Amino acid sequence: MTMHGPIQEMIDRFHRKVERDEKVRDKLNGVVKTINIDLGGESYSMRLDNAHIYDYKEGMTDSADILFTSTPENLKKMIDGDLRPMKAYITRKFTVKGKIEDLMHLKSLF
Repeated sequence: MTMHGPIQEMIDRFHRKVERDEKVRDKLNGVVKTINIDLGGESYSMRLDNAHIYDYKEGMTDSADILFTSTPENLKKMIDGDLRPMKAYITRKFTVKGKIEDLMHLKSLF
């Protein structure tokens, strides 16, 4: 299963959320972070810059602020809303490495 499409859908949903929710937009204004997603057999990277996702592509960047590691199946469940991110984190369905304040920005994606 390739996750390129579902991640793009998540990004599109995030952009719509930012457009209509001023609080989310203000919270992420001025935030610039790089994110790597490691799903075992596939990986992706993107840049969060002022409440917008740029440079979404296959492969990981060398120096990301946040590293999200999971399986394609668990990420798909989170994107679809079938697995809540907090429950997935507690049950170790994914791991995240980065500064705690950086990790809070990921919450806006779901």
